[in-house]
Amino acid sequence: MKAERISQHVWSLRIWMVIPVRVWVVVEDDGVVLVDAGIGSMTKGILTFIDKLSAGPLKAIILTHGHSDHVGAVNKIIGERSVPVYAHPVEIPYMEGMLAYPRRKKAAASLEARIAVPLPEDAEGTGLAAFGSLKPYLTPGHSPGHVVYYHERDRVLLAGDLFTAKRGKLRPPMKMFTADMKEAIASSAIVSKLKPLHLEICHGSPVLEPALQMDAYLSAYQ
Repeated sequence: MKAERISQHVWSLRIWMVIPVRVWVVVEDDGVVLVDAGIGSMTKGILTFIDKLSAGPLKAIILTHGHSDHVGAVNKIIGERSVPVYAHPVEIPYMEGMLAYPRRKKAAASLEARIAVPLPEDAEGTGLAAFGSLKPYLTPGHSPGHVVYYHERDRVLLAGDLFTAKRGKLRPPMKMFTADMKEAIASSAIVSKLKPLHLEICHGSPVLEPALQMDAYLSAYQ
């Protein structure tokens, strides 16, 4: 597993499984938060990295969505560290196998019921509350409850499967695993709104100043 510091507070952990699979460790004042949990074989590397980082205990796992390559290490991690797991409430019934993901023939659980709890809402009940230094935004399309997390201080957007990318160029998420591509492309407007300096995605290369590519991206794929 390769660890890379991408900003003052954010680290990327990556393995290769035909394509790259990334998760992220975010340093908070009282410990660290893990964004996504990759695949099961990443468990030891994730926990060893957190221990060696010496930035405090693992406080929580927060998920961009519930596909198996984003939750694969959850069970093993929570078996060793008693931490809560959060996902968007829209996503939970799909990942628990109560509903079939769109474009899939039948429901299948990627995580057992009652492991994940809903991300907290903001005080007005109109959106998601900040999670420590991270602000979640609902970006449906790849999955119904897909979420991205923005670290405003570092200007880093952890975008899960909102995009793929090659050599720093934005590409759409993988079609065969995307529930609604039109909706996913529409959700990409969050990049123009936030204007991060650094975009991280699970499958593909990081993208610097991605807002500069959005007009071309939308023109090509919308």
